[in-house]
Amino acid sequence: MPLTKPNQELRRDLHGLASDLKWSAIELMRIAARLSQAGSEADAQAVIRICQVMQAGEDRLAGYGDEVGSGSIMRKPLP
Repeated sequence: MPLTKPNQELRRDLHGLASDLKWSAIELMRIAARLSQAGSEADAQAVIRICQVMQAGEDRLAGYGDEVGSGSIMRKPLP
């Protein structure tokens, strides 16, 4: 069964947000590497922990998008 337009938009939004988180985490990892090279290991480790949280969020959002695609999650029509 094809997705309704609202569900297509929801799926696209969820996958887009997951992609944004992935890109942000990659950029933060680059910053963490520079911090480490500059001798700020504690700061680098803090940024890496933030990246790990973001990556977990990315995985959840992508999973929700997949569930929308399979019909497990659906956007309710507005009243």
